[in-house]
Amino acid sequence: MKLGAFSVSLSVKDIHLSKAFYEKLGFVVFAGDLEKNYLIMKNEDTLIGLFQGMFESNILTFNPGWDQNANNLESYEDVRQIQKHLKKEGVSIENEADEATTGPASFAIVDPDGNVILIDQHV
Repeated sequence: MKLGAFSVSLSVKDIHLSKAFYEKLGFVVFAGDLEKNYLIMKNEDTLIGLFQGMFESNILTFNPGWDQNANNLESYEDVRQIQKHLKKEGVSIENEADEATTGPASFAIVDPDGNVILIDQHV
């Protein structure tokens, strides 16, 4: 199964302090909007999302249809195909993607330790 680009989405208390900290580690702003309290920061192929006040805990994020530079891929597994496969495997789905639609959609799952995994397709 191909899940697409991977990033860690961090729930931060102060986006300005977090931005400055990750810049010291060599990350640069790749996308997002500081005024809307979210940034995507990049260091080589590593992506970290900083989100202030948007969710409670950190999230592992996969983006089907994107590479690590947020470029659309020619070929990828649609989020709905991934969801169907996981359902068949007995994985409980939260916030299911509507399987009757096409294009952007997302769903979430939770691993055995309570870590949220977001499958978030933008294409």
